[in-house]
Amino acid sequence: MKSVLFWVVLNLPSALAFDPEDPDSFAPRYLAYLKSDYLPCVGVLIHPLWVITAANCNLPNLQVKLGITNPSSLTEQNVQVVSYEKMIIHPYFLVTSIEHNLMLIKLTSYIKVNDYVNLVSLPKAPVPEHTMCTVSTWGYSFCDISKEPNSLQNGNVSVISNTRCQDAYQRHHKSITKSMLCLGIVPGRRQPCKEVTSAPAVCNEVLQGILTFADGCVLRADVGIYTKILNYVPWIENTIRNN
Repeated sequence: MKSVLFWVVLNLPSALAFDPEDPDSFAPRYLAYLKSDYLPCVGVLIHPLWVITAANCNLPNLQVKLGITNPSSLTEQNVQVVSYEKMIIHPYFLVTSIEHNLMLIKLTSYIKVNDYVNLVSLPKAPVPEHTMCTVSTWGYSFCDISKEPNSLQNGNVSVISNTRCQDAYQRHHKSITKSMLCLGIVPGRRQPCKEVTSAPAVCNEVLQGILTFADGCVLRADVGIYTKILNYVPWIENTIRNN
């Protein structure tokens, strides 16, 4: 039994911090840092004028920053800062539920696509179970949320079935629906940490999920429940078209 557990520990995916001095380290160009008067969120650039995030990121005085790797730095270059024109929350979202947890943010001006900022594609087909995906967000040094996070990290985790996801969240199994996607390793929680919420899951350069709930740390491969973007592509495209 001990040998099995040792093998599992050795094969757990780890979070990889972005290192600007390391040519093999990468910062996802689609990531947006959503700064507010409350707590920050992660957004994803899907159009030069639109960012998508979780509906619970409807926060006061939101500011969108792209091309940023270290929000605590005052000297970082290649950062584009823009305000927003409107926020559009999915019409079926309720604050008492983790379902339909999506929000579109229309920016006040077009983002300049370059070597540091770019779009991510929306899905056209379901992502198969066991597909390896990248989950990206920012972490805090010493879990100190009184300061800006300073560590952009990418975690490689795989898609798991909703059945296995329900095993990881037995108290919430009825809340896990077909409009959700789960990634991580069962049983889930292993190590406490503090991460910026609403991390995206990108699989083969396609946005497949936005984190809606996690009991633990998605960057350490704890099981996270994500809004399945594929189910919402018509809403996303119609909203952009009509606004």
